[in-house]
Amino acid sequence: MARRENPEINAGSMADIAFLLLIFFLVTTTMNVDSGVSKKLSEKPPADYVPPVIKEKNIFEVNINRNNELLVEGERMDIKDLKEAAIGFVDNGGGEGKVEDGVASGPCSYCKGERSDSSSDHPNKAIISVQSDRLTEYGTYLTVQDELLKAYSFLRNRLSVEKYGTPFEELEEAYKDDRTNENLKKKVEFIKTAYPQIISDQEPTN
Repeated sequence: MARRENPEINAGSMADIAFLLLIFFLVTTTMNVDSGVSKKLSEKPPADYVPPVIKEKNIFEVNINRNNELLVEGERMDIKDLKEAAIGFVDNGGGEGKVEDGVASGPCSYCKGERSDSSSDHPNKAIISVQSDRLTEYGTYLTVQDELLKAYSFLRNRLSVEKYGTPFEELEEAYKDDRTNENLKKKVEFIKTAYPQIISDQEPTN
């Protein structure tokens, strides 16, 4: 009786199939993207640089402890109230038009705050200082930063609508699409100068 041979499996197209499967999974798989806060680090100052004297009332202190609780200006606060508190501080406009070191400290003609003597003199002098704990949850830190950015966004949009009839976000987007437009450039730079985002991150506590 003749020996019966087992039929061979044709594996010639296996490489093609594996390649197609690889492409399929690369295209359909979603990758988790870590969330973060966009920050632009300042350049190193020259050796002879003398830091300006900052009044305590021009600093808005925001502290986050290890239990993710918020302490703003020495008082406990819910995160949902942080935006309004930041708006009130930045937009206070309490300067009286004094000149310090050759620089006018006020008044702010476009501010709509309470003009309290105990709060910031001018939006370009208002500094928001954020300090967290090393055990603070990253999500809480991001939420705090987001609320502060929302405060600046609100103020910039309000001023832009009053002055140009268009929200600042739309002006900025239009300028990104047309960098040669000098008129848009001046408008964007004016709003950014009127309400500069000055948020300082302090070294986390242990």
